Amino acid sequence: MKELSLNNCRLDRRYDILDQLGRGSYAEIYVARDVLASPKSPHNTVVIKALNVFLQDDLDDELERTLVENFQNEAIALDRVRHPNIISRLGHGTARDLSGTTFHYLVLEYMPGGDLQRLCREKSLTARQALGYIEQVCAGLRHAHAKGVIHRDIKPHNLLLSKDLETVKIADFGVARFSTSHSPITRVGTNIYAPPEHSPLLAGHTGDLDCGELTFAADIYSLAKSAYSLFTCESPRFYANHPIEALPEPCRNEPWAEEFLRVIRRATQSDPAARQQTVDEFWSDLGPVRKIIEDAGPETVFKRKTSELPQSHVSLGYTPVAPSEVRFNTSRDLHLRYPAIAGSPVGVETVVTRVVPNASPDVIDIADFEPPVSDPVNGNGHEVGMPPPEPVRKTRRMRRIGVFMLLIVLFGGALYGMGLYIRSTNAWASIRNGFHTRTATANTDVNLRAEPNGTSDIIGYVTQNSKLRIVNSQNNWYQVDVIQQGRDRTGGPNATHGWLYGKFLDIDDN
Repeated sequence: MKELSLNNCRLDRRYDILDQLGRGSYAEIYVARDVLASPKSPHNTVVIKALNVFLQDDLDDELERTLVENFQNEAIALDRVRHPNIISRLGHGTARDLSGTTFHYLVLEYMPGGDLQRLCREKSLTARQALGYIEQVCAGLRHAHAKGVIHRDIKPHNLLLSKDLETVKIADFGVARFSTSHSPITRVGTNIYAPPEHSPLLAGHTGDLDCGELTFAADIYSLAKSAYSLFTCESPRFYANHPIEALPEPCRNEPWAEEFLRVIRRATQSDPAARQQTVDEFWSDLGPVRKIIEDAGPETVFKRKTSELPQSHVSLGYTPVAPSEVRFNTSRDLHLRYPAIAGSPVGVETVVTRVVPNASPDVIDIADFEPPVSDPVNGNGHEVGMPPPEPVRKTRRMRRIGVFMLLIVLFGGALYGMGLYIRSTNAWASIRNGFHTRTATANTDVNLRAEPNGTSDIIGYVTQNSKLRIVNSQNNWYQVDVIQQGRDRTGGPNATHGWLYGKFLDIDDN
């Protein structure tokens, strides 16, 4: 087992690693500061989830490929189910740590309020608070199911809170399934909250129960047991792998207790077909509980109209736009395609030494490595992530060269004709003296904003080494036109005219 060496490092020239939050069986979690974000930005602090396949003692090619695929699937699932009550992915990349180990990573939003499991340990929630959190979880889970994603590990530990404890978001889609399936179900989840069809302790011991098909009812089971924890502030450990039959003694006299028990007893049945089949059905079943809790509130509390559907809660900083698509390779793939990068540490040119401001002198700056994005399988049967055969590459190269030469001839002819026209009209001097165009180059990937401030809307995205024309300036903000992107990009806002902050530009002297 080998941990990544990331302490006191700057990742991707923008994320200063501050501390390790935890470590799982295949990933390490770090909290980091985004040095390019505004100090007032809700994403000034982020979470770095780093895939470390070397935490596995018996690592082989097949296991590594499975871990990389699962890691990539988590990012794909997060992008597919993007919602105000689901944790958002902010970015991704591939880099090398200080010891030369190549790793993939995801950038996720940071939820400083901790998780609901810890909150329930520290304080007792009122029924109104518990219901509010459950409604947000239902809203996020309902959206995930609508996108065909089954979480498979809903539990209070994976329900994270904002700093003000008002917003809850579902996290950890590492074992999510993209659709219902008749394929074998891997045993995942925590014993206390996992349904019998994929409980770690019940593999092969479910009797006549049909566990060949995974349905959304699996998440309903875990959701109900999580609701039990929130309403009672106790873990349902006495009902592990069994339906909930009673509430703790202190809760049994609550006016909502009988109706609540009826709902979660049905939702935690061992047979998936006996449970509520959708989040909407579960939320509707909670209708009497919601009404009792709302009616029991003090007169000074505003009682909103009970909704037939769970309502989401949007926190500051949420955007429905996902970052660029994730595509990771195993270390073997990287070695075959990019031997100079995936070989010895000396051969990797993506690690540079640069002292991070306000940090100790031994800090290392780890730059990201972004391999060229390969095309999907095309008509010739080329596999994603592998270069096309040599004859095809030569044909494409010759075609590109021919087109390039033709464009040069046409462009040169147009310039020559324009020059003759300008000289013949004696307009050259007035043009040269009347205009002075300033240009610049983007020194990093940066968002293009609608107004000259860091809180205005993001309308575009400028990649590193993009060529820009400056058309206006204000308080060290520059309004620019994108002449040429530094690299190809897909997805997200695509405006080519907007404002950038001066520190992200290298202004050309002319």
